[in-house]
Amino acid sequence: MRLPFVPPLEPMLAAPQAALPEGDGWAYEPKWDGFRCIVFRAGDEVVMQSRDMRPLERYFPELIEPLLAALPDRGVVDGEVVIAGENGLDFDALLLRIHPAASRVRLLAAETPASFVAWDLLAIGDDDLRDRAFSERREALAAGIRPDVPAIHVTPLTRDVALARDWFDRFEGAGLDGVIAKRLDGPYQPGKRGWIKVKHARTADVAVAGFRWHKDEAGSGVGSLIIGLHDDAGTLHHVGVASGFSAVRRRELVEELAPLRDGALDGHPWRDWATPELAEAAYGRRMPGATSRWNRGKDLSWEPLRVERVAEVAYDHLQGDRFRHATRLVRWRPDRGPDTCRYDQLEATPPFELAQIFGREPAGR
Repeated sequence: MRLPFVPPLEPMLAAPQAALPEGDGWAYEPKWDGFRCIVFRAGDEVVMQSRDMRPLERYFPELIEPLLAALPDRGVVDGEVVIAGENGLDFDALLLRIHPAASRVRLLAAETPASFVAWDLLAIGDDDLRDRAFSERREALAAGIRPDVPAIHVTPLTRDVALARDWFDRFEGAGLDGVIAKRLDGPYQPGKRGWIKVKHARTADVAVAGFRWHKDEAGSGVGSLIIGLHDDAGTLHHVGVASGFSAVRRRELVEELAPLRDGALDGHPWRDWATPELAEAAYGRRMPGATSRWNRGKDLSWEPLRVERVAEVAYDHLQGDRFRHATRLVRWRPDRGPDTCRYDQLEATPPFELAQIFGREPAGR
């Protein structure tokens, strides 16, 4: 490709922080929940590179034509591939695209087409813009991308921290999971965490129904807790895991959970899929130990526990009826009963129309 630099390129990253930085010199953008994508375009050639520097274009063929229409004839643009569903951004729909069958990808591309949201221009023509200030790159991005091409958008931007905080609350209903802060005078630093991200963080009380051994410490260290929430009818649903324990904490949990292992399957609400054979039969269903094409070959065996203990966990986002990412154990809640761990405790965020985000002035100030 005839560009100032060619793929692969390590993307610049963001470091987590509890609150947005304030003062002159900062710009703020919504944090999109999609697939990171750096697009290299030279004439009729387009390369879509993922965060881990692998090609993405075969999984999103419907974006090639819009990218050719909207991007500069020669340029490099950083951004995110997203899919907008009825209730906001649909990350599960993105995951379905990573499929070996081209026919399946084409079908999904027609049923749930993706969009590309651009936020940085790294090169245009013969000019490498990575060492220039973000403010200059942003102006070049707004001027260099055609605003009338469907499926290609420039992310909103503001220098007003009050508006950024408003976005943090309002945009969550559309599936966005926080705000990114960038220095206006900052260069693009591949592989460096030079930006700041503030994500939604909440806690919930969950019923602990089982655990998995740590992959390197079977029998001596807990790798994750399997957690659940009750619906209005009293049914306990598997909502994810709590993980990220230190080596010391993994061993401590073995002792803490030991009393709950005796007779755990007697009356366990998930006993029907508590063995490897039954878990295999539950292929594709959201059950602990159930296999899917994403995890085939992995050891998904789990140890049931009597559903008597409640844990408070920190989570950042609820997608559908499950936590979007693994949660973090905050503390035990001996004052709560498992039957009180219900979905209705979770904070509900009203949907926010994605059209209001996509339609915002690209060069927003």
